[in-house]
Amino acid sequence: MAEPTPRRNEPRLRPAPLLFEPAEAAGDPEHFFDLESIDDPRALLDRATELTLAFRAAADRAVEFQAIAAAQLADPRRFDRLTPAAIAERAEWTEDYAKKMIEFGRDLLRGVEGNGHGHEVTDLA
Repeated sequence: MAEPTPRRNEPRLRPAPLLFEPAEAAGDPEHFFDLESIDDPRALLDRATELTLAFRAAADRAVEFQAIAAAQLADPRRFDRLTPAAIAERAEWTEDYAKKMIEFGRDLLRGVEGNGHGHEVTDLA
């Protein structure tokens, strides 16, 4: 189960930066953020952990933006609003997941930290 993401009034942890790899390195399936070149297991664990935390933080933040976008697209005040089914198709989600994401996005847009629904939307994917 995913851990809850910090809300707007909580400080965000700043994980290690994700550095983009050169094109030639990205083409090598064995190459991953230069981890394969680290010989010291302590250093390897430290760097791999930094990357894991950075990817989790990035994924959590991206999910929040997905939810906000879904809520905006489903807003009944929009003349071009989309149905949950259309949003689900566009995002490659199930319709039930799209509905949960729309509600989560509405909560984020309202600045609500939680309303008792336990927004663990990642459990529905």
